[in-house]
Amino acid sequence: MNRNWQLVLIQVGAMFASLVGFFIFIGIPLAIAFIIFGIDLTDISRPDELANLLRRPSDLLSRYLGLAILLLTSLIIYIFSIFVVGIFVFGGSIGSITRTIRGSETFQIRAFWKEGKRLFFPLIGFTAIIGAGFLILAFLLGLLGGSISALVSIAKEQEAALALFLGIFFSLLLFASGLGLIIMALSVTIYGAAVIAMDKEGPFTAIKKAILYLYNKPQGLYLYCLMFIAFVITNFIIIAIGIIMGIVPVIGPFLSFVYQLSVYFLQSYLGLVMIATVMVFYHSTSGMVQPPGGQDSIQAEDISPAGASQQEEPPLRMDETTQA
Repeated sequence: MNRNWQLVLIQVGAMFASLVGFFIFIGIPLAIAFIIFGIDLTDISRPDELANLLRRPSDLLSRYLGLAILLLTSLIIYIFSIFVVGIFVFGGSIGSITRTIRGSETFQIRAFWKEGKRLFFPLIGFTAIIGAGFLILAFLLGLLGGSISALVSIAKEQEAALALFLGIFFSLLLFASGLGLIIMALSVTIYGAAVIAMDKEGPFTAIKKAILYLYNKPQGLYLYCLMFIAFVITNFIIIAIGIIMGIVPVIGPFLSFVYQLSVYFLQSYLGLVMIATVMVFYHSTSGMVQPPGGQDSIQAEDISPAGASQQEEPPLRMDETTQA
């Protein structure tokens, strides 16, 4: 990762671009709409006026329908732009890390751009599939939580102590199972991205290979769990320090701003370290070898004695032919 430290600057630059884009696509249209429609913020800010507007949502929508359409359009454009930039930056990052693993010593912006374009559409399909999977997972967890709530409600009618025990037991069970499923889904996501970058596979094949790899190599899942726990603990410590800085009198807000900016650099670096660690581990344990000449890595194949005996023998030299 240290050979690609420029990726951290690119990540931070993308973050600033997203902030600027928010003001361009959301802030400016909102200000223009307020001027065009003559909206008085002082009236809306009053609690009684706001309560009257919320009691009549149809009147609110009819009065500010144009504003709602404008903001919704701007929000869709903003989200689409952030999604495109994020996918491109992520593709360029994992592509650059792949090049470093295969022998490239220095970071090149041209290579980053090339890898971003190469992995853009595969990562879009991969993201769509993973997003649908997370929606299904959330639906199943919600369904399970609703079933547990109904069971506890039935138990309350019988005995309060039993209902309390079942509520605590099933809540812990739901939390543990949900956390385990989420971690497994995240591990499949990051290993799938490694498969796309290193093996040049499509989205469906990458997910299948990632699942089979984690099934055959559970050490990969253990590694990701350790990194996930370390990342969560690190962020907890960072947030706690930020809260302490925020309550410092007078200079607290300034210190908090500088600290949050520095923290974003650190979080970007740690996130890229996690990705690089997974890719190095996958590269070293999936049987991939580097052929001479810096070509793309290939899958190493063991040659059995039977297969070796079937290979063509080298032709005889002239002196051996004469002796025969």
